[in-house]
Amino acid sequence: METKHGFHLMEMVEFADWLNACQVNRVIQLIQNHHTYLPDYNHFNGRNHFDRLLSMKNYHMVNNGWSNIAQTFTTFPDGRIAVCRPLNEVPVGIKGHNSKAICIEHFGNFDAGKDVMSPEHAETIIQLNALLCLRFSLEANTSHIVYHHWFDLNNGLRLNGKGVTKSCPGTAFFGGNKVEDAEAGFIPLIKARIDALRGTSTGNTDISVQKIYKQGIVLAPSLNVRRGPGLGFAVSASLTAGSVVNIYEEQSGWYKISGGNDWVSGRYIAIVRKARVEASRLNIRSGPSGSFSSLGSLHRNDEVLVYESLGDWSRIDINEKWVASRFLRFD
Repeated sequence: METKHGFHLMEMVEFADWLNACQVNRVIQLIQNHHTYLPDYNHFNGRNHFDRLLSMKNYHMVNNGWSNIAQTFTTFPDGRIAVCRPLNEVPVGIKGHNSKAICIEHFGNFDAGKDVMSPEHAETIIQLNALLCLRFSLEANTSHIVYHHWFDLNNGLRLNGKGVTKSCPGTAFFGGNKVEDAEAGFIPLIKARIDALRGTSTGNTDISVQKIYKQGIVLAPSLNVRRGPGLGFAVSASLTAGSVVNIYEEQSGWYKISGGNDWVSGRYIAIVRKARVEASRLNIRSGPSGSFSSLGSLHRNDEVLVYESLGDWSRIDINEKWVASRFLRFD
């Protein structure tokens, strides 16, 4: 654990122990998931956690007039987590829904076409939500795990994204920011993690983190998650197209996607590789050559997921979005 400016920065294993030891004197019934929007991945260099947190705290106190930084926790692209407010202190997250809430800010902009969430970040977000559900005896569902997008900004009423809302935590956050997106692409991952934690814990919620050796994207409109590697196993959940999955094991064309016993058919998964942009500005093209039209650009240290390579070009999206491979550094 590192401490600076009143923030405590931890690895997830440290955080699990810290959370178990906390004495919480208020009722917790809601886990809010937000994204910072700004700052985003471009503002993170792997070393400036405390600088970014202090900047957010100053903005919240000076510009918004709040007594402290808004969020209880902040998760970072490298998978680390910061405790920002004491758990016994009410956060400032969603109007009218803070007194019994924990507010989580996920560092980045997860609107479609913006930051591509790193595998480490996705792992921490899933683990954090699962640990909080276990710690406060909450069922993993969209009554207890919520997105800012579902609430009206003016009056705090829950309108499920149909009122005056932010896109927060992002239109591409685990497949989307709507209630049905969370139920299809986020909640099943948290449920699977809770099952894994319960099955491997020894009196607390701490588990050893299994090694992720691949990452994939769901291609099918709806993909069943099964309790084992085959069609004969029961269906436990489903994932929607575009959902990011971490792959821990492979058996006969099936991928294990959680620390528990959750499997999907590899036929409907596109394996991707993580890479980082090394050019100051890198054009995105509509095809694998410089003669195709420009669709925008990336900048140095932006992270991308590479779906396929063709000659000297790499496709970085399910759709036709290509960049020159020589300007990428693969992890």
